[in-house]
Amino acid sequence: MSRAVLTKHFLRACPVRVFRPAPRKFSVLPACRYDGLYKDLSATKLRKTWLQALAEREAGVNPTPTRDLTEKPAPKRMTESYHKIILPLSKDEWLVDSYVNASGQLRLGSLFQDLDALAGVVSYKHTGPDTANVTAAVDRISIINPLEEFCDLELSGFVSYVGSSSMEVSIEARKAGHLGDDGLLLTCAFTMVALNPATKKPTQVSPLIIETPEEKNIFRRGEAHKTAKKALAKASLTTQTPTPEESLLVHTTYLTNLQYTDPENPLPKPETTIYMSKTSISSTAIMQPQYRNRHSFMIFGGYLLKETMELAFCCCSAFAHSRPTFLSLDPSTFDAPVPVGSILYLKATVAYTEHWKNGSRVQVSVQSSVRDVEHGSLTETGVFNYTFFVERKLEVMPVTYSEFITFLDARRRAKQQAMVSDMDDGTASRVTE
Repeated sequence: MSRAVLTKHFLRACPVRVFRPAPRKFSVLPACRYDGLYKDLSATKLRKTWLQALAEREAGVNPTPTRDLTEKPAPKRMTESYHKIILPLSKDEWLVDSYVNASGQLRLGSLFQDLDALAGVVSYKHTGPDTANVTAAVDRISIINPLEEFCDLELSGFVSYVGSSSMEVSIEARKAGHLGDDGLLLTCAFTMVALNPATKKPTQVSPLIIETPEEKNIFRRGEAHKTAKKALAKASLTTQTPTPEESLLVHTTYLTNLQYTDPENPLPKPETTIYMSKTSISSTAIMQPQYRNRHSFMIFGGYLLKETMELAFCCCSAFAHSRPTFLSLDPSTFDAPVPVGSILYLKATVAYTEHWKNGSRVQVSVQSSVRDVEHGSLTETGVFNYTFFVERKLEVMPVTYSEFITFLDARRRAKQQAMVSDMDDGTASRVTE
């Protein structure tokens, strides 16, 4: 019997599926998901394609609120905005695949996207769907207990403080099922602002109903954060001169650099001392609609956190010639929105270093700006400050006055960070970056 006849009889006797594997899909992501965002956080995303959004804008269709945004909204409890999701990293290996870096560690930039999205979900549970809620600032993201292995993560948050149009959203990520302090991975706080979608002006948010002693303490802490931020803004080096101590530090550093550059008898500069101007790296990208926010025409804040975090990571790696460990995202602001279709410019620079244990803490400042392609105007959109630990004793040296101001500003943040007692020091083994 010929091979063709044998094959024919065999195919009749065996299921066709043995020889016809299921066709592969081009995408494993549901159509309504943000690119790179966990599916359970898409709950408040409008089910509207980019082409539909463009068509509606061309036709002059504007969102119509279902309530009068000029009226004062009814008070709400903290518990009403509470939201929790579980990232099943111990059960879904393909989900883990979307959260790991090249070294097999948890990619924190991807997790930051989820944190910002969760802050959005929480804020809409407080305001309702009629407002346009935007991220105004990240007050801090701090690693408390690094993960030693991949496990299910519980992300939860609630509105902990409100102003007239702003909300502080407190968020934590912890090992699922671990309620004690040892199960806490990180804590963070986002400041969200509610806008009228028609006028793009701030609109009132519901005041909070404070009932228990614990809620009173949480609310007071939010008030303290707001007061501290105002005090820092008043003491900014853009409005005040450096202190006598800071001026002495600038002058001493200046004299040291003169010795390094003396043409007749130069003092050898240590290899571990690196000029600030030599540490900068930049990136440029056009903003695509796949990274748009709920309101279609602006870029999702979590995407910006991811991009700035990963550029800061690259900057610190190039500076230290080793893999850095993330410690915290220090208070950072979103000063202006980033439109879809614009060009985003990011510049990361090592702003400050200090020796710590067997290595150094390195603070990287990432400046963000956006260019309107049609009009050519350039707008500053925010500054993001990341702190890492590296296992080398290194120093960054400013030279110009502008660099000294950057250095002193970062030094002030480092002093504030030193007062955070429960923050990870970066020396323990971990699977997080």
